[in-house]
Amino acid sequence: MQDAYAYCERLARGHYENFSVATWFLPKRLRQHFYNVYAYCRISDDLGDETGDTAISLQLLDQWESELNACYNGSPKHPVFVALAGTVREFNIPKQTFLNLLTAFRQDQRINRYETFEDVLGYCRNSANPVGHLVLYLCGYRDPERQQLSDFTCTALQLANFWQDVSPDYEKGRVYLPLEDLRAYGVAEADIANRKNSQAFRELMRFEVQRAREWFEHGLPLVKMVNRELAIDIELFTRGGQEILNAIEKQQYAVLGSRPAISKSRKLALVARAALHKLL
Repeated sequence: MQDAYAYCERLARGHYENFSVATWFLPKRLRQHFYNVYAYCRISDDLGDETGDTAISLQLLDQWESELNACYNGSPKHPVFVALAGTVREFNIPKQTFLNLLTAFRQDQRINRYETFEDVLGYCRNSANPVGHLVLYLCGYRDPERQQLSDFTCTALQLANFWQDVSPDYEKGRVYLPLEDLRAYGVAEADIANRKNSQAFRELMRFEVQRAREWFEHGLPLVKMVNRELAIDIELFTRGGQEILNAIEKQQYAVLGSRPAISKSRKLALVARAALHKLL
């Protein structure tokens, strides 16, 4: 068990993220559980994204689901599931929450264009929102009201990442910008391929960024409905997502070929602000 715990912690600490998965502001008793959940999410994502072969990815995701079933049946073998089994028992986490993530990663192998914004939201319900539910379970919250508010924030974070990564996603064969929006603004897919930051494309991105900001706003009430440690984390991740949108705006929405990013100094400022809130 200790080896499995160490495996998950190394995985969580060793991957780049905008902010640490188990931030300094979480109670120490929860950190290992966050590492365990993160390790599951990280490997699931990599199985879907890093092989470069659809058939292999789908096969690996099926095997990973079999490992998840073994975890819930009391016979885990992979170190992630050896560690996760205790977390699942202690917090009574429904298996469907983990399965929803696998649904999204399989969807990435089969679907690479989305006709409407509602279709994009459907993807976010499986790719992003379950992560928020897992966080709430670990922090002792199970009610639909908080889950709904968490969904707003997680979807907003997913949208911010989509708008940040239009070119990298296109290189993987994926376009998350709704096709109906491309047509409405007169943007051709060839413009994305050729990294043409036309006025029409930048107006489209302005619209999408504002839409993501509205989803962040919808989720903000959650900050006042959870304990202080989790509230600080939610605020930190929300501000981090909003900073991505600010970075897009500072580039005048010209994201093609030039990925907007949060500067290291700005990240430190956000963390310092959160730390000050905790101290006060």
